Amino acid sequence: MCVGIPAQVIEAGEFVARCRSRNGEEPINMMLIGPQPAGTWLLTFLGSAREVISAEDARTIDLALDGLSAIMGESAEIDVDHYFPGLTDS
Repeated sequence: MCVGIPAQVIEAGEFVARCRSRNGEEPINMMLIGPQPAGTWLLTFLGSAREVISAEDARTIDLALDGLSAIMGESAEIDVDHYFPGLTDS
């Protein structure tokens, strides 16, 4: 399974950018989306940027990933509304 991880560009390069994500700092391949300025949020998969996303989307995705980690850690009780806002809205 491949999970997209939000990452923010720290230092832009033509083909590779140094980015910060929940996994720390790492080089991200930019060949699929082209160079992006520092501060841009990206959705990354396996070390490659696949899409430019908003800061709000980055926060929402990171929150959902925190929720998945909590579920996998077998926490006694998971607050679905906290980790997945809007999921239970009708």
